[in-house]
Amino acid sequence: MTDFEIFETANFALQKGGSLPTARLAYKTLGKLSPTRDNVVLIPSWYSGTHREAEFCMVGTHRAITPERYFIVLTNLLSGGVSSSPSNTPAPYEGPRFPRTTLHDNIRLQHMLMTEKLGIERIRLVAGWSMAACQAFQWGAQYPDMVEAIAPICGSARTAQFNKVFLLSLRRALELDPAFNDGYYERPPLRGLQAFAAIYAGWGFSEPFYRTEAFRGMNARSYEEFVEYFWEPAFIHHDANDLLSLLWTWHDGNISDGPVYGGDFDKALRAIKARTIILPGQYDSYFPPVDSEYEASRVPGAKCRPIPSIWGHMTLWNPEDAPFIDRSLHELLGTG
Repeated sequence: MTDFEIFETANFALQKGGSLPTARLAYKTLGKLSPTRDNVVLIPSWYSGTHREAEFCMVGTHRAITPERYFIVLTNLLSGGVSSSPSNTPAPYEGPRFPRTTLHDNIRLQHMLMTEKLGIERIRLVAGWSMAACQAFQWGAQYPDMVEAIAPICGSARTAQFNKVFLLSLRRALELDPAFNDGYYERPPLRGLQAFAAIYAGWGFSEPFYRTEAFRGMNARSYEEFVEYFWEPAFIHHDANDLLSLLWTWHDGNISDGPVYGGDFDKALRAIKARTIILPGQYDSYFPPVDSEYEASRVPGAKCRPIPSIWGHMTLWNPEDAPFIDRSLHELLGTG
C-alpha cells in the first residue's frame, strides 16, 4: 500500500514497559481542514483492518462522514501491519520480540500526530468499529478536553472476560500449529491461520445469521463454504506475529488502566466529556449491548442504541445497517 503517510517519533516509551526506538504511525487524510480547524473526524483502524477498510466502511459522499465536509484522519494501529509491527520492525524488535503495546500507547501516538504534525487541537468526532470503537472510548478518557464527540460502534471501554476467552482460543490456534515455532516460523502457519479464521467465523456473525442461512447472500451454499470463501481469505494473508501482538492490545483494553484512573473503571467513564452515542450490535458476542448499556449509564449524557441486525459483530459491513449508524453520526456531528 502506498496511499498513506508516516508519522515517526523516536524513543517512544510504552505503557507496559520498554520502548520503540522508532515508532511509525501510518495514516491517511481525506478532505480539507477548515480555516477554523473545527471539522476534524478521526477514524482509527480495527483488528486485522487498515485505513482502507475503515474508509470503505465509514466514509462516502452520501454518508454521514464525508470528505466534502470534513477533514478525515484515518490511522493504523500498532501491530496492524502498516504502522510499526512485528512484521516490519528491524532487529532487535522484529517478530516475536516486538514489545507489547496498548490502546493507551496507540492513542498517545495518534495524539502526537494530531498535535505535532497536523496542528489540530480539537477533534469533532472520533468514530470507529470494533477495536476502533475501543480507541474512541480511549480517546474520550485519555484526552477528554480535546474530543467533542465519540461514536463507539460494536466496541467497549474495557475488554470483558468472555471476550478474553475468545482471544485465548485465537492465540491457541496459532501457537499450537507446529509451523508457528514460537513465532520464529520459516513459512506461514497456514493450518493455524485456517483454524483462527474458523473460530472468528463463529463469533463474528450471530446465531440468527447462521440459523437463517444468511450466508447464502454471500454466495456460500453452506457454513463450511462461508468459512472457506469469506473468513479464510480475510486472515491467511496476515502475518501471524502481527495478529498475536494485536490480540494482546485487544486483551489489555481498559480505559482505566494507568495512574490517572488507577483502575477505577467508573471514574474513567465519568471523566469522558465528549457527547457519546454507543452503538452495539444487537447480537454481538464480543461486545454485547449489556456492557454498552452499563458504559452509557456512567458516561455523562451518553446514549446507547443497539443496532437491530442479525449480522452480529459484523454489522458495519452490512450496507442495510448503514442508515441506522449514520443517523447517530449525523446527530453527533450536528448535521442530522
